[in-house]
Amino acid sequence: MGLIGRMREDIAAARLRDPAARSAVEVALLYPGLHAIWAHRLWHALWRRRIRLLARAGSQLTRLLTGIEIHPGARIGRRFFIDHGMGVVIGETSEIGDDAMLYHGVTLGGRTRDSGKRHPTLGDRVAVGAGAKILGPVTIGAGSVIGANAVVTKDAPADSILVGVPARPRPRVPGEDTRAVLTAPDYAI
Repeated sequence: MGLIGRMREDIAAARLRDPAARSAVEVALLYPGLHAIWAHRLWHALWRRRIRLLARAGSQLTRLLTGIEIHPGARIGRRFFIDHGMGVVIGETSEIGDDAMLYHGVTLGGRTRDSGKRHPTLGDRVAVGAGAKILGPVTIGAGSVIGANAVVTKDAPADSILVGVPARPRPRVPGEDTRAVLTAPDYAI
């Protein structure tokens, strides 16, 4: 898929996940999460080509403009969406699957200064609520939902709901709507 095709796919993903999105033009021009993802693709390409100083400088410029910090070494899948976005931090060894979504204030961070894998891996279709912190080289299984302000420091199986400090997983009910889980009072901390 070419550059324009990927951009159209990203816009469609944003419109699908944000009920406030009125048009493709609005999303393309005014969504900082989308701008951060598009910029990340450029910086990640430079990072992979070992043009690392320029990649880091570009990611810091993007952070200044959007309020979203994505390390150029992070690996991000297709149709990723950051809603609102301010304060999102995605560390260097983070991996994010396809169709994942983060709300504002989410941190995918490390817990150690050791080299190697030190940031989370999110499977496909993972949704992370506002202010959640996922720390260390943990793996969150596909289809899982992490509630707002949860602090996750342990692996979670696919189709889990994680809430609390520290977060504890419970199985998702089949057919449970992710948007409802992220906003339902039953899951508030």
